[in-house]
Amino acid sequence: MKSITTKNAIVHFNDSIYTELNAYIKSSNPSKIFVLVDTNTHDACLPKFLSQVESGDIVVEVMEMPDGEDHKTIDICTGVWEAMSEYYADRKSLMINLGGGVVTDLGGFVASTYMRGIDYINVPTSLLAMVDASVGGKTGIDLGNLKNQIGVISEGSMVLIDTSFLETLPKNHMISGYAEMLKHGLIHDKSYWHTLLNFANLDFSALDKMIYDSVVIKNKIVSEDPTEKGLRKVLNFGHTLGHAIESYFLGNGDKIPLLHGEAIALGMLLEAYISTKTVGLSEEEFKDIEKGILKTFSKVEITENDQKNIINLLQYDKKNSHGKVKFVLLEAIGKPRINCEVENNILLEAFEYYNS
Repeated sequence: MKSITTKNAIVHFNDSIYTELNAYIKSSNPSKIFVLVDTNTHDACLPKFLSQVESGDIVVEVMEMPDGEDHKTIDICTGVWEAMSEYYADRKSLMINLGGGVVTDLGGFVASTYMRGIDYINVPTSLLAMVDASVGGKTGIDLGNLKNQIGVISEGSMVLIDTSFLETLPKNHMISGYAEMLKHGLIHDKSYWHTLLNFANLDFSALDKMIYDSVVIKNKIVSEDPTEKGLRKVLNFGHTLGHAIESYFLGNGDKIPLLHGEAIALGMLLEAYISTKTVGLSEEEFKDIEKGILKTFSKVEITENDQKNIINLLQYDKKNSHGKVKFVLLEAIGKPRINCEVENNILLEAFEYYNS
């Protein structure tokens, strides 16, 4: 697969990634290399990765963090910063983030802020990170149960996508990443959306092409609006309600936390329904979206009390402006509209429809 050039980085795929990585290490000659993994990728992915890295005399230090969204915190960042200081990381050090979206988000944030910024490379190992989290320069951590509330936009030097790492991934995590691919189709390309609906029948070689297409779509949008002043906001379709749902389930001990993609799939379905009531999404296309999402993602119980708490969390959404909650909605599949305001009664109607 041909590499994709982003505004400040390059995304390489499969056969070329270790050649490109080793050439980069040789030319940039970092003082040290720090590899951040979590408890899962330490065992499942790190041995293969390190066996391919040609570091010469450069010392490679491995740093391990706990896995899971609940560890995407400032405390973990502090631990990583302290470890890097103890191992005398300087401004010429290189950080490599080997993991899913939590690792690439947190690791990118750590690298972008350590000594005001050192070079980093993302090596995503989950489908979610390959098609979304590792690409585009958004780094960050959660503030309590509020998703990605602290962070910076700062691209690394490279993204290296080795789809063989997906063989280590549990099915529910594969499905979680699939939600972001569905989003790319809904906001940008109706034909890609319909290709994705046959996901269950596709083999890994076909999945490689779909991952590539998702990265192309995201890169096209990000390149036109790297700091999310306008167009890039379309990538948040499903995320206004989806992030609030994810945060609520993460912070409520009575609930089983949802994976990111599970919450986003629910958010996309709700926001598609809202689109029919506010911006003219046709009933036919809404039913297509509903069928496509429910084909893969199980229904989630959302009580009346849950709805009120989720709606309250919307005030923390990062797209908000001047105290107004801003949604991305669909006029049609492939035709999003940004900065939409929605009345609470429409939000409650969407939940009522979902529960019915």
